[in-house]
Amino acid sequence: MASILAVDDSASMRQMVAFTLKGAGFDVKEAADGVAALAEAKRRKYDLVLSDVNMPNMNGIELVKELRQLPDYKFVPVLMLTTESAGDVKMQGKQAGATGWIVKPFNPEQLLSTIKRVLG
Repeated sequence: MASILAVDDSASMRQMVAFTLKGAGFDVKEAADGVAALAEAKRRKYDLVLSDVNMPNMNGIELVKELRQLPDYKFVPVLMLTTESAGDVKMQGKQAGATGWIVKPFNPEQLLSTIKRVLG
């Protein structure tokens, strides 16, 4: 099954996401911010990255920019899972290379169907 790196500074949100994804059979690794996620992405290639936008140390949009610089992550889907729904922030994410945008609170079925769609 596909491996997913779930990035969010909220421990409860990471737990909810991991619970949903693991329940669907995905291999999930969690990271608390963009810095930790980038370090983890350099250690191991993931099939998909799911990241919050607003985080300390390195936000989700900066993370997408950094990931897109890595040869292993040029084409890996990166979904933003965030409370941010403003058009300008979505545009920044798209310009950085984000694949898609899911607004919190998320519906588990919608999250899983979106992930399955982008993974092909």
